[in-house]
Amino acid sequence: MRVSIQFLPDNVTVDAEVGEPLLQVASRAGVTIPTGCLMGSCHACEVELAGEVDPICACITAVPPGQAEITINLYVDPTW
Repeated sequence: MRVSIQFLPDNVTVDAEVGEPLLQVASRAGVTIPTGCLMGSCHACEVELAGEVDPICACITAVPPGQAEITINLYVDPTW
């Protein structure tokens, strides 16, 4: 199933497959998500998924099923 992913604040949209790693989707879209450990421990790659309360680590998260469109808000932690 194809999912339309919109990355904010740059307003970049790309199609992705359910189960595709978010870092891979972002890279294909030309969007940079900072990374550190690539295991979800350091939280350098945290992004906000629209409609979710807590941020997620993009390095260990794949495109979830059940949605045709997903908005991901990127923000940069100034300590990284």
